[in-house]
Parts: sequence; C-alpha cells; structure tokens
Amino acid sequence: ELITQRGIGNGMSLLIFASILTSAPAGISAWWQGSTFEKLSLPVVVFLVIVAVVYVQEGIRKIPIQYAKRMVGRRMTTGGSTYLPLRVNMAGVIPVIFAAAIMAFPPTVGQLVPWGIAHDLARFLQPGGWPFLIGEAVLIFGFTFFYVAVIFNSIEQADNLKKNGGFVPGVRPGRPTAQYLERVLVRLTVAGGLFLATVAVLPSLFIKYGGFSQATARALGGTSVLIVVGVAIDTMRQIESQLSMRAYK
Repeated sequence: ELITQRGIGNGMSLLIFASILTSAPAGISAWWQGSTFEKLSLPVVVFLVIVAVVYVQEGIRKIPIQYAKRMVGRRMTTGGSTYLPLRVNMAGVIPVIFAAAIMAFPPTVGQLVPWGIAHDLARFLQPGGWPFLIGEAVLIFGFTFFYVAVIFNSIEQADNLKKNGGFVPGVRPGRPTAQYLERVLVRLTVAGGLFLATVAVLPSLFIKYGGFSQATARALGGTSVLIVVGVAIDTMRQIESQLSMRAYK
C-alpha cells in the first residue's frame, strides 16, 4: 500500500511481478535445454505477446471536449478544445491477476485435502487443461468489466465536465453525456477484455501442444508475460507522471 501511495506503481502488482521474475531463470534454462522447435518458436511467441500488450496498453480513444467561454471572477476565460482519453484496456493486468489467483485456489485445496469433492475439483481444474483455460478466460473478461466499473464513474465525469463548462460536441451536457461515455466505455471494455483473455490463453495452448516443459510454461507462459509487461508499462507511466508533477511550475 505504501508503494501505491508513493506513486511508483501498484504495490500488489509489483509483488506479483517480482515473484514471476524469480522463476524466469529456471524457465530460460529449461527453454535452452529443450528441442530445436522450442528454441526457435518460443522467442517469437513471447515477442508477439509483448508487442500486442504494448500496443493495446498504450491505445486510447480520444473523446473530444469543447469548453465554452465563461466569467471567473472578473476575468473571461477563453474557450478551447481538448480531449478525454479513454484507454482501450483501462483495467490493466489486474483482471489477469485476480483470475489467476482464483483459478489457482482449487488445485491448492486439492493438494491439502486429497479426497472427496475438493480432490475431484482439483483434478478437473488442472492448470493447462481446457476447463482451467476456459474458466480463466471467462473470469478475466468478467473482472475487466468489474474493475473498469470501479475505477471509472461516467456520471461523475459528466458532472465535472458540466461544472467546468465543458461538453462533448453533439451531445447534451449532464445525463446524455454520461450515457455517451458509458456506451463508448462498454465497447472499449469488451475489446480490452477479449484481448486480455486471448493473450492469456493462446500462448498457454501453444506451449501445451508444443511439448514445452512445465518450467518454461510457468516462467514464459502467456499469463506471466502479460503480467510482467503490463505491470512494467503501468509503473513507468506512474513514475513519469510523478516526475512531471515535481517539475511542473
């Protein structure tokens, strides 16, 4: 929590980021000792995942905002135009972390209680299996909507625009603006949720049916690379904003 308050990234995400990196040397060693197909194909998959994550994480939808002239005290403020940036993947990697934690719970319970329903459920949700991957994709998609709803309030954004004399061209201030922002955000969230679920599942399927070792799958799988790259981008963005605030006069 102190890491988060100081503005140098999300503390929980950074802890998981460090935990994943500790397994990277074992994964790289297993990859190097693997087959020729594994040596040639895995770097390509990891590179494509990194490019896709950076591209979508940096993608934004610019909502045009127009400000009217108004009196502030004895001064007339000049109107201007700007934009409200809505990120395609506003939730970041938090849905992936939540989904991975929940899906890891049944196998853990199955190891502690090796009999009965818990054991059967743990066998059914073995990591890498189809039920596990489908459940993870559904949870990622659902948590994306949940997290975006928590961090972005379209009614509050519309009220702030109205108080400051701003409006979206072609949309009435107040409730119509909130409904417009909600529609745009739902479309972006659908795209962001599908992207996160796809990037988390497809590399895992490739590793499973490509004959890769478990150490390689744990360290260099789609979920691991997605979390590492996403957390690195978010941390860099927050550090840059803190440096900009300190240098701002």
